[in-house]
Amino acid sequence: MSRPLKPLFKQEHSNEISNCSANPVFSDVASAFVSRRRFLQLGMLAGTAVTFPALLKSPAAWAVETAMVRPSSLGFNSIAVSTDDTVRVPEGYVARPFYRWGDAVGLKGNLPEFKKDGSNTTDEQAAQAGMHHDGMAWFGLPQGSDDSHHGLLAMNHEYIDNGLLFKDGVANWSLDKVRKGQNAMGVSVIEVKKEGENWAVVRPSEFARRITVNTPMTLTGPAKHHALMKTAADPQGETVLGTMQNCANGHTPWGTYLTCEENWSDIFVKKAAPNALEKRYGISDSDDSYRWSEVDPRFSVDATPNEPNRFGWVVEIDPYNPTSTPRKHTALGRFKHEGAAVTLAADNRVVAYMGDDQKFEYIYKFVSAGIYDASNRESAMNLLSEGTLYVAKFNDDGSGQWLPLVYGQSGLDHSNGFASQGELLIKTRLAADVVGATKMDRPEWIAVDTHTAGSVYCTLTNNSDRGKEGKAPVDAANPRANNVYGHIMHWSEENSDPASTTFKWDILVLGGKPDSVDEKTKGSMTGAEFGSADGLSFDPRGVLWIQTDVSSSTINKKAYEGMGNNQMLATVPGSNEYRRFLTGPRGCEITGIAFTPDNRTLFINIQHPGEPGDDISDPANPTAVSTWPDGDKTSRPRSSTVVIVKADGGVIGS
Repeated sequence: MSRPLKPLFKQEHSNEISNCSANPVFSDVASAFVSRRRFLQLGMLAGTAVTFPALLKSPAAWAVETAMVRPSSLGFNSIAVSTDDTVRVPEGYVARPFYRWGDAVGLKGNLPEFKKDGSNTTDEQAAQAGMHHDGMAWFGLPQGSDDSHHGLLAMNHEYIDNGLLFKDGVANWSLDKVRKGQNAMGVSVIEVKKEGENWAVVRPSEFARRITVNTPMTLTGPAKHHALMKTAADPQGETVLGTMQNCANGHTPWGTYLTCEENWSDIFVKKAAPNALEKRYGISDSDDSYRWSEVDPRFSVDATPNEPNRFGWVVEIDPYNPTSTPRKHTALGRFKHEGAAVTLAADNRVVAYMGDDQKFEYIYKFVSAGIYDASNRESAMNLLSEGTLYVAKFNDDGSGQWLPLVYGQSGLDHSNGFASQGELLIKTRLAADVVGATKMDRPEWIAVDTHTAGSVYCTLTNNSDRGKEGKAPVDAANPRANNVYGHIMHWSEENSDPASTTFKWDILVLGGKPDSVDEKTKGSMTGAEFGSADGLSFDPRGVLWIQTDVSSSTINKKAYEGMGNNQMLATVPGSNEYRRFLTGPRGCEITGIAFTPDNRTLFINIQHPGEPGDDISDPANPTAVSTWPDGDKTSRPRSSTVVIVKADGGVIGS
């Protein structure tokens, strides 16, 4: 989840409510379906295991094709909470930062070194790791290989901190400063290799690449060429410059990377009154953080009214071809994309699950029109360009439906402001409002179970507005009023087929403190307590890994007092036991998960170490909160990829 540099941003933007529809809210549905008695029956408040019906394995399900057996328990001891300015892992493990903001990405003849005073140039930043690492995926080398010692990492750089990026912060503001900030966002593709016991970034590398806010991209799908996608610079509505606010991610069976545009609306400014579409997506009349609109008219909606419509998409990148053009797939809808969890249906159609990370927004699913053929990668490259987008409705009896967002159906026509499928997709949130989707508590990452076909999990990170006057109502049966800790939910698709249009749902775990006497804040887990679950992923063995993103203003304070820095945990689904595997340095978020195929190396990202409570670093004192990872008071805290192995070379988590 991104946080731009605006003071009290969590109150002002990312968590602000732009969904004022009358659709049912998940808090109401959950309280009706999972009453206190139901929780006790499931053992969720009693600390016993929650299990789900056995599901049949889909013969072609790519996500569950694994030779590894799911363990019955975890093989490491839970570590203690920490407030130290370092990364801690269990005994017997080694964690080392190895790709930090400002490190050279590996372009031949262009390997600039990081300058610890923030004086790297705009052009140098374009050849270096961006800021605020986030979602990430592993791609073996050579292409299609299961090699666990040599591969590519593709990763997002979500947002920037002007107090760290420049020696003097936002003083002497200029277009050159804006361009440097734009070069610090986007995506890195790096080549990594294990030689002996050590991992390293290969420099130079033929695969090395930086994708930024100004990298040309092609539009695909129904919204391509639509009038709302056309600008003076792109009168055909087919080519967009750049991607930004790249949060979580996905990867496809044919070996491409999906990067997802989340809080893109924070960068755009419109001084005139916003129209209904702009208001629904959170376009505001000011921006005290990025300030791009002041010198780059592309981000002034008054000057370039259609430019915001060209963001909020899922972008597909071929990491194996550094000269390929990234593609924005409009068939997957436009909203504040957290991630895109990809699997295959029983008939080999491609399915992508996606969350819209804002209070009371929705969960979506895309099902491709075409069939995946593993022998034809070129054909697979078009699978995300055509298909059906669905939005989830959760019923109070534990059932659910995927509601199609198709022009001409369910009121999605001229009567509600939609003249075509392309327009509907540009206005995805408005379409979901019309069909009656269920409002959710900030859907973050989604993970498809690698060992159980049709089984899917989603983190709902928190929603402190639940129950407030004029907001989502609560009643005595609702177990999570003022949901400051969030929860993780689960659903099982009908017939174990991800392409099904119906499912059964339940709650996996409630965040919070298990020893709390207040059931509204009581965690339902056994073992390590946590809240604000964000990152979520299965490893090849079928262990579920969870990463937290407690805001910088709340870490170890208020409701989170005593819970320490942000953390990473693991659980075996059905056990209800959660063990703390990693704690991060001060002021950071834990995010990004990538395992090698042999499960012996884990890559994670430490985002925004040292971020102060108001999200803005002081350029005069950038290390006020943290000096991680360099430990140098004269430098700057730097987001970094961390490589984790067992000292004995064993399997992670065993």
